[in-house]
Amino acid sequence: MGERITITTPAGSFGAYLARPKASSAPAVAVMQEIFGINKDMRETCDWLADQGFIAACPDLFWRLEPGVEMSDGSEAEWKKGFALYQAFNVDTGVEDAAATMQHLRGLPGCNGKVGITGFCLGGLLTFLTTARERTDASVAYYGGATERYVEEGRAIATPLLMHLAGSDEYMPAEAQQLIRDTLAGNPNITIHTYPGRSHAFARRGGQHYEAEAATLANDRTIAFFREHLGSV
Repeated sequence: MGERITITTPAGSFGAYLARPKASSAPAVAVMQEIFGINKDMRETCDWLADQGFIAACPDLFWRLEPGVEMSDGSEAEWKKGFALYQAFNVDTGVEDAAATMQHLRGLPGCNGKVGITGFCLGGLLTFLTTARERTDASVAYYGGATERYVEEGRAIATPLLMHLAGSDEYMPAEAQQLIRDTLAGNPNITIHTYPGRSHAFARRGGQHYEAEAATLANDRTIAFFREHLGSV
């Protein structure tokens, strides 16, 4: 269903996976990857969004470090490499790339002018930060790792943001999740759903911690949220 495209910015060019819906005019969503690159899960996420009526694109966030990374969570070697890339990754330039992806989507033929963003783990953090720092029409962050370190930026978020937190997230302890909820409670633009007993990456298609019931609930909420704020076809 999808195709590979190139997004050009003043800092350089990077690849992305693009999926289109059947409709001739539709809103768009930028999809921020985990630490495994534009892998099967991310491509399937873009295809799923296209099936729901959205143009969707997943950019190669690691292009400055190693272009074309494509891994899974299936081996220790892949985890080791993914964490090494994560530790070397600059979230500030990542936000710039996320914003550039959204700008590219906004200018695509067939985009109705509305552009949202979603992401998972590392991509969830970038979704949160991009919403705080750049222009978004609607955003959905799945279990954004290290969000608690940047949570104060969320006080200034002025556009709709939906956050999915895994209640038993091994990378985000209960204290960090409570800090996020407490800090952001006064911002009416932010909605937070917590999924009790669910592990990090419960929505990763085909992943080791995939939980179908929680993933389906979160994804249904995501689609309803995007349709409310971006429109639907």
